[in-house]
Amino acid sequence: MNNSVTEFILFGLTQDVKKQKAIFGIFLILYLLTLLGNILIVVTIKTSETLGSPMYFFLFYLSFADACFSTTIAPRLIVDALSQKKTISYKECMTQVFAGHFFGCMEIFVLILMAFDRYVAICKPLRYTTIMNRRVCGVLIILAWVGSCIHSSAQMFLALKLPFCGPNVIDHYFCDLQPLLKLACMDTYVINLLVVSNSGAICMLSFTLLLISYVVILYSLRNHSAEGRRKALSTCTSHFIVVVIFFGPCIFIYTRPPTTFPVDKMVAVFYTIGTPLLNPLIYTLRNAEVKNAMKKLRCLKL
Repeated sequence: MNNSVTEFILFGLTQDVKKQKAIFGIFLILYLLTLLGNILIVVTIKTSETLGSPMYFFLFYLSFADACFSTTIAPRLIVDALSQKKTISYKECMTQVFAGHFFGCMEIFVLILMAFDRYVAICKPLRYTTIMNRRVCGVLIILAWVGSCIHSSAQMFLALKLPFCGPNVIDHYFCDLQPLLKLACMDTYVINLLVVSNSGAICMLSFTLLLISYVVILYSLRNHSAEGRRKALSTCTSHFIVVVIFFGPCIFIYTRPPTTFPVDKMVAVFYTIGTPLLNPLIYTLRNAEVKNAMKKLRCLKL
């Protein structure tokens, strides 16, 4: 498609100067905490001899995806909060569309793998080590990478098909298909259907699959001891909190017609900024093994 637009202007969360300064300070702190928390988990799992189970193998990649996903979105928001000219080039915008969907989709697939790991551990404990061996886990992660690449490539392909010949102000704080559809000088009905069938379907199907897996897990716990139920519920509760925080906003954004609401940007903050920040807290504060491994890591450095 031929475009007369070579750059876009990101409207951001607000145009109020005082609020922009507050946004800069708040989101800079949140981003640094996100990086610190996720990198700490990555380093802890990589160096710990006690965190070698499949659950921590998947948690390693979840934290890696969270750190990358946050880095795709947050720095632009932070810099633009103090910038007079909030521009992003066409190529940078398309790159952000690809990277955001790649690491976001990677997080979805890893959450599914973590739920599958818990299902096997709780429902088929005698066959757990056979089913979830290192080779199988590696293949599953590779499939997650491939699936994420296919999804994000499809999203970028749809974005590249959009012609822009007029307004270039994106009413958002990052580049994504939904706000870009509003600027395209063509009928976007079909492309929006493709976006919903791609991103929307992935969100809905994944969320439904995760809900079913947790229902099956909870049902199977009736045959376990009180201590076994307590440990399983503790782990599954952490996973379920992450799933709800991430998928709730995603479903709201990507499974509806091409309409925008004033609340859209604040909803997007939950899954672009909030989830990558909360994941390390949820998985460490509720997990004694991770906390003990972090203490050992700190002692080694001292």
